Parts: sequence; structure tokens; C-alpha cells
Amino acid sequence: MKRILLLLLGLCLCSCGRYGCGVPAEYEPLLDAALADSPRADSLRQLLRDTPRDERREMAFLLAYMPRGDRDTMRLDLLRENVEYACRARRTYPWTRALSDSVFLNEVLPYAAVDEVRDSWRADFYARFARRAAGCRDMRAAIDSVNRNICADVQVEYNTAREKTNQSPAESMRQHMASCTGLSVLLVDALRAAGIPARFAGTPAWHDDRGNHSWVEVWIDGRWYFTEYYPSGLDYAWFLADAGKAPADDPAHGIFAVSFRPTGERFPMVWNEDSHDVHGVDVTQRYRDLYAAYADNLAAQGTHTAVTFMMYDKPARAGRSDARVAANVDVFCGAEQMGGGRTAGPRQDMNDALRFLLEKGKTYTFRYANARGEAAEVTAEVGDGPVTVTGYME
Repeated sequence: MKRILLLLLGLCLCSCGRYGCGVPAEYEPLLDAALADSPRADSLRQLLRDTPRDERREMAFLLAYMPRGDRDTMRLDLLRENVEYACRARRTYPWTRALSDSVFLNEVLPYAAVDEVRDSWRADFYARFARRAAGCRDMRAAIDSVNRNICADVQVEYNTAREKTNQSPAESMRQHMASCTGLSVLLVDALRAAGIPARFAGTPAWHDDRGNHSWVEVWIDGRWYFTEYYPSGLDYAWFLADAGKAPADDPAHGIFAVSFRPTGERFPMVWNEDSHDVHGVDVTQRYRDLYAAYADNLAAQGTHTAVTFMMYDKPARAGRSDARVAANVDVFCGAEQMGGGRTAGPRQDMNDALRFLLEKGKTYTFRYANARGEAAEVTAEVGDGPVTVTGYME
């Protein structure tokens, strides 16, 4: 009997591998490569040994794939806290327990959304959003609860007066403001704290070079959906038409999502263009398909019509191709933004115009900046047929 016990013990020890029990064998070469040139390799190995056995796979995943800068400088207590609370969320929420290991590791466990400062957000957000997720019947309900309440819970609003683009949660909460990038970081972290697979997404520039935008994707039942910090429903937002027009195979204007695990592609960050530390996935075609299906559905319903917006330098020159002005325009129905775009300039074909699909029977406001940089707007009521709306820079 003693001999059998010793044999079993020996087999158990052998199965543990060089990095200890709980670390899958496939991680060993990855960890070897990651730690080979790290100035604190010994500390990271000790961190892995000190991690509870049932959480070592998660710690090994992070150490194997984290950017070199994080591997060499990130506070070890933040890594411990992140793994502890991510695993706690998996034990707590039924939707997290139902996830595949691959999705949990890459979309719930990561401690960062992009290249923001590495904050100690996980424990705070776990407590902060537990009350929002508690009692939710499924992941969809939990996403809705977190998304609807995050603004009130973190007290951060959209404001381009923020200190920088890629703000961490603590930086945004200290200022009570953030741009779309900082807001998306907040939402990704809040969802992950509630055990919901989430990732940062966006475009470096819209198809008409009107600027960049960031948002969030969530994983539900085997597919990705998009949402924003200010939610309007899954797979619906003011920017859907713009995303649907993104050109395929165009890194400067495509739609990309972040992956913690390397993909062979980088996520383009306009605030840090030279960085290759954040891995990306080109999801342009999915947004093109989503918008095509959305437009086809509206056409079939007959509830929407095409609205064309033309911009000219002055009223006396309206209708002349050489009087057209390229300008950014946003369209609203009340306080809700319905879309945006850039008007055609004098050298574009007259048929190349800014168009929106808008619901019939409603009044819309088209806002832009005039030649003096002042806020200007045009209001139009949309009836049954196609409508052309005209703005002037003068």
C-alpha cells in the first residue's frame, strides 16, 4: 500500500510540471519565453508559486501573454488582485461559470482594455457592480443592468476637456469626465468585474476621415454584440451606419476589437500610433453585414426614408457643385443622436452626398460648425418620401 501511495504521489508531482500544479503543460514554453529576458523573472516565478493552485492557470495565462512593459514593471499585487477577483466572479455568476475557458481567459480575466495606466480597479468594481448583477436571470439582463447604471455608479460623463484620451478608470473617476475611449475602458472593466466577457472596439478613423471612435463589445451565446457607455440597445447605436460603411482591408478606416491573446495583428490606437503592444482583430466585415441587414429590414418595414444633407458656402450659391463644402454633421432626434457624417466637397461627384436613413414622421436637427467655428443647426421634418436638407457655412 505504501508503495502504491508513493507511486501515486510521484505521478502527481510529475504531472505538476516545472511551474507547479495547476499550470497546463502548454503554457510551459510560453512562460519560458516570456520570463527568459525579464529582469524580474524570479519574482514572477514566485508569484506563480504563491498563487492558489486553482487560480494558477489564470495567472499563467496573464504572465504568458502580457505586454513586456507590464511583465517587467506592473505591480505584482495588482496581478494577484486581478486573478483573485476574476476567479471569484466565475464562482459567483452562473453566466461566467458557463463560459468556455478560452472566452473567460481572454475576455473576462485581462486587467486592461487597451494601454491605459494599470489601476487597481478589479476589487472596487467587483463590489460596485455586484449589486447590479445580483438577481439577474442571465447574462443579457446583467449586461443591461451594468450598462444602464454605470454612469451613475462611477460619476463620469463624456467630456473632451479630459486630461488625456486613454484614461484609466481611476483617472476618469477622479476628473468625472472622459472621452469615448476612457468611457469604453470603464465599461469594459465594469462588465468584466461582473463576469461578463467584454472587449474594447473602435475605428482609427471613419470612412470619411471624420475622426475616430471607441465602443465596447460583449459576448453572448457564441457571438459578439456591440454597445456603448450610454446604451441604446445591443447592436444599435448612432454610429452603425458609419461602421457599416467601413472599407474592408483598410487598417486606417477599418473596425477592430482588442484581444489579450496575440492574434498576429495589432489594434490601431490613434493616441499611441507607434505601439504594437495591444493585439487586435479585424471585425470590419461583421459591421458591414450588420448595417446591411439593418438597412434591408428598415426598407422592408417602410418606416424609414432617405434624407440627404447638402452643405454650401452661402444660400445664393446653393445647387452649384463648386459651392459645396465638406463639413462634419451630426443628426439628432431630440436629445438622441441618430447618426453623423461628412458632407461632400466641391471636387466630389454630385451624386456623392451624405445620406441618412431616418424614421418618417419625426423632426430632426442637423448640427455643424459654420465658417466662423460657431455652432449652427438646421431642423427638418421628415415625411413619407425622400428629403433633401441644406445647410450653409455663411
